[in-house]
Amino acid sequence: QSLALRNALRYFPPSHHATLASEFAQELRQYGHIYMYRFCPTLHLRAYPIDQYPCRTRQAASIMLMIMNNLDPAVAQFPQELVTYGGNGQVFSNWAQYWLVMHYLSEMTEEQTLVMYSGHPMGLFPSLPSSPRAIITNGMVIPNYSSRDQYEKMFALGVSMYGQMTAGSYCYIGPQGIVHGTMVDEAPLRKRHEQGWLMEVTSSMEHCIKRIREAKSSKTPLSLGYHGNIVDLWEKLLQEFERTGDLLVDLGSDQTSLHNPYNGGYYPVQLSFRQANQLMSTDHNRFKTVVQESLRRHIKAINKLSDAGMFFWDYGNAFLLEAQRAGAEVEKAGGGATEFRYPSYVQHIMGDIFSLGFGPFRWVCTSGDAQDLAVTDDIAATVLGDISANATDRIRQQYNDNIRWIREAGKHKMVVGSQARILYSDQRGRVSIALAINQAIADGRVSAPVVISRDHHDVSGTDSPFRETSNVYDGSAFCADMAVQNFVGDAFRGATWVALHNGGGVGWGEVMNGGFGLLLDGSEEAAKRASLMLNWDVSNGVARRCWSGNSHAYETIQRTMEEHRQLRVTMPFPVEDEHVLDRALQG
Repeated sequence: QSLALRNALRYFPPSHHATLASEFAQELRQYGHIYMYRFCPTLHLRAYPIDQYPCRTRQAASIMLMIMNNLDPAVAQFPQELVTYGGNGQVFSNWAQYWLVMHYLSEMTEEQTLVMYSGHPMGLFPSLPSSPRAIITNGMVIPNYSSRDQYEKMFALGVSMYGQMTAGSYCYIGPQGIVHGTMVDEAPLRKRHEQGWLMEVTSSMEHCIKRIREAKSSKTPLSLGYHGNIVDLWEKLLQEFERTGDLLVDLGSDQTSLHNPYNGGYYPVQLSFRQANQLMSTDHNRFKTVVQESLRRHIKAINKLSDAGMFFWDYGNAFLLEAQRAGAEVEKAGGGATEFRYPSYVQHIMGDIFSLGFGPFRWVCTSGDAQDLAVTDDIAATVLGDISANATDRIRQQYNDNIRWIREAGKHKMVVGSQARILYSDQRGRVSIALAINQAIADGRVSAPVVISRDHHDVSGTDSPFRETSNVYDGSAFCADMAVQNFVGDAFRGATWVALHNGGGVGWGEVMNGGFGLLLDGSEEAAKRASLMLNWDVSNGVARRCWSGNSHAYETIQRTMEEHRQLRVTMPFPVEDEHVLDRALQG
């Protein structure tokens, strides 16, 4: 505790230490971390138009805008704790860091780079105009010490931080990026209902079941939020099946924050919300036991519904991983190290999509003007339509789905926070959209610069053996070269800022992931940066997936090399005769 206090007080002159020390000590005792609540801004944090930020460079202003969007109460899960999403995914570790970062960004020139160590701004360092304006690392821990127990200690000391994916890289865009689906707290449930992401909300189990029956019977679309414990709901669905023979759920999954199972990411069914919070803080070992008991019940109900015909898949949020550690029946007979009884959606669906080069590409209109977003929507749809005309059938299907999405997104009012949009695109589509938007800025059709980015959950951005790389079967699923190379490669190919994180999505010590932000300002330089960086940002992951033996990736990178003559990728030769291996191993 003494070291944690000392670490927190070093942000302030000694004349303030006597006042702050007692406040910070109380926060440490109560919350296990020093957030410095007294420095939480009174200003309404949101994505203000880019020209309202007091900066010397628009690149710095764009980073400010994205930070403030991540902390917007309409966007962030727990804004006062600087948590954007996922239960504990932070932008910064405390509010002193927020103020320092905003100060540095306001002073930054195009010959300086802001260096960020797990939420802490180490300072502005001289660099080139072509360099990133910010380099962010979160949770970079020596591998042997990257355990949950060590994380808790380092977080309490204020020396490391869990940035999730796009929280700590300042690139979250609200529920368009991810509608976080399974939690216990009523506040985010009400928030998503008010924002239009849920049509109905109920805390009555009976009413919930009744509405499911009615919607299925009438074949009426319905998004229904249930305020209660998910295990109770699964068990009720099972009871209904056993009582009536009606299987009310055809497709099932789970988005519980089990990357953080014992600190608020999972609430056990045996306890109320209040009881769970109390036990979590007073008897952590007992709370862990109760969580694991709940997980075994959780899986038992799912298994029985699955046996009855429900198709269940893992979202890749460590649900099955933690269930396995709790002793639940999720083993896959004869399965590999990353396989369970149920497929992850990466293994089942997304892996092949990633291998085609498709992933979540996004942009933010820094004017804050909805008209600019409408123009960029139209640009993206037109660009994808032009490309799809000459695409293969498999790729044309992906384009058509995304063209439909982008054509209809505006009328469904998907925006929460910044004027942002997301779609799935491959390498050619991303580059073409970025260049077309950059030209529209130059022509004045879009009134202000646009930030392009992506989720870390993408083709190249994340090494995660239980999610993004769970369909890599050459033994390299637990290697992190791809994500680290992507971070470094984006940095020197033109990104405005880059980030590398430990733990996003599946949990601390389980994954390495990175992302970027790149400001399009209508200049030829911005076009050059976007083309060079986006081509690398996709090809890197497709090449790795090709080398691991994925046939879709092989075809994709082969075609990309034909289009880009400077690209030369080492291609694998398959073992055509399996008997060669058998004979060699038998000696």
